[in-house]
Amino acid sequence: MTQSRTHTCNDLRMEHVGQKVTLVGFYDNMRKVSKNLGFLILRDFYGTTQFVIETEEMMEKLNGVNNESTLSITGTVRERSSKNANLPTGDIEVVPEDIVVLGKCRYNELPFEVNRSKEADEATRLKYRYLDLRNPAVKEKIVLRSKIVAELRAAMINHDFLEITTPILTCSSPEGARDYLVPSRNHPGKFYALPQAPQQFKQLLMTSGFDRYFQVAPCFRDEDARADRSPGEFYQLDMEMSFATQEDVFAVIEDVLPPIFAKYGTYKTASQAPFTRISYRDAMETYGSDKPDLRIDLTLKDVTTTFAGCGFGPFDADGASIEAVKVTDFNATRKVIDKIMADVEIATANKACWFKMDENGELVGGISKFLQEKKDAVVAALDLKPGDFVGMAAGKKLDALKTAGVLRKLLGATAEGHMKKECYEFCWIVDFPMYEIGEESGELEFCHNPFSMPQGGMDALKNENPLDILAYQYDLVVNGVELSSGAVRNHDPEIMVEAFKMVGLGEEDVKAKFPAMYNAFCYGAPPHAGIAPGVDRMVMLIAGEDSIREIIPFPMNKTAQDVMMGAPATVDEKQLRDVHIKIDLPKEE
Repeated sequence: MTQSRTHTCNDLRMEHVGQKVTLVGFYDNMRKVSKNLGFLILRDFYGTTQFVIETEEMMEKLNGVNNESTLSITGTVRERSSKNANLPTGDIEVVPEDIVVLGKCRYNELPFEVNRSKEADEATRLKYRYLDLRNPAVKEKIVLRSKIVAELRAAMINHDFLEITTPILTCSSPEGARDYLVPSRNHPGKFYALPQAPQQFKQLLMTSGFDRYFQVAPCFRDEDARADRSPGEFYQLDMEMSFATQEDVFAVIEDVLPPIFAKYGTYKTASQAPFTRISYRDAMETYGSDKPDLRIDLTLKDVTTTFAGCGFGPFDADGASIEAVKVTDFNATRKVIDKIMADVEIATANKACWFKMDENGELVGGISKFLQEKKDAVVAALDLKPGDFVGMAAGKKLDALKTAGVLRKLLGATAEGHMKKECYEFCWIVDFPMYEIGEESGELEFCHNPFSMPQGGMDALKNENPLDILAYQYDLVVNGVELSSGAVRNHDPEIMVEAFKMVGLGEEDVKAKFPAMYNAFCYGAPPHAGIAPGVDRMVMLIAGEDSIREIIPFPMNKTAQDVMMGAPATVDEKQLRDVHIKIDLPKEE
């Protein structure tokens, strides 16, 4: 062993009784019985061991030593009289003959009790993350992450992928979020950008003749945090394949991911190949989401024709679509129902409504008073039986679908028997639209990745309505969480120019924005396709955590601040002059 230790704090067993050992670790706690008797717990990365202090001399060595100090203790192993079956080392204890303080904790009070750090508020945990990580329950998530990444690497190499690292300092690229910019010292007024993804580099590798590439790639995006998204930086299992189709990518992912989810996951069952394929349009119309949770057996039904004109305002609005979600045998209290409806409104900014059929076959509760004259049509349209509950949403078609989709998810998680919880359900969402009308701009924009190949190629771009053109784009979804986006790439410079022309960018713009890729493609590029599942999100799902920050060693907070290191921080004037930057902050009022 290293550092003069003979064993770790998880090693010692009955076969070591009588041996002289040296252990090192953190002073976890001590139960002091008298001035010459105490029970000390030493904790290291691997586990804990109990030491029995039986002399005043040994007790004196610990006077003034605070919890979490690091110690080296030498002593003799003996059988424990009062054994602890819950600990691997619970059959033995060590009687020390020498105690050395290696690193003294100089604080009498800690910001939190290490073994209960998860009960502290998040800001305190992040500020003292180095203490938080000493908690075995926190540490094990980082160990799990390491094991998963190692398995991913091994699986990709086994599939003949070559691990290649790509640049961190690069140029700005339209990946859908704000860039982090790095000013150049040697080129005044010019900036590098941290890569939002290695998109262009991995396509250039394919053009360079590499057949299969992957890396566990750091990506940087200046975007807001969510429970399943870390602000600032994240990692993805980035991969690309030459001479490949969509199905080739699917085959690799379907072989690599399920065994890892099943081996390390909170749930031990994962979908097997082939994963369910659902078109974007079908996903929205059936589940109200392009990342449906297939563990839930509920689906949406368009009931606009049946419910329109019933006298309920939102249903009678001009152009309103009405979507319904039926739940059989849903016996929730009014309080639970109201909470679901409130949560839908919070998530979507749209109201949902409901009614149910009682044991006598009557429509009751919620908006039922508006449905009495249409009762027979309503019952027939939804095939209602006593005990059925119906949640509903109305509005513009897409708004109604999305609201009903959130309602479906909440109802599925609440209603008994409508969700398989002990499994990982994967699916592919395919056939995304190539273009969409931007919510902010009102102009035609790329729907997903601008480097995707349109289905139908040049002919579709020249002859179809842009909003009808589909792309070879796909999302990987598991348990209602988008794990990754991918695409068959547009490797033809003429088709690329035509695709960008649709969003108002001409050939010169394409050459200026993507000079390397455009020029490389002009030298003959292989058809290629790829995907990049998020590592952080993957580990979060496998670990069964609700927050992605639990599985990142040193995460930022929700506002992209590293409160432990004090980043972002100010820099001195000389540093700013070196990179030709002046700070122009808004004046405080």
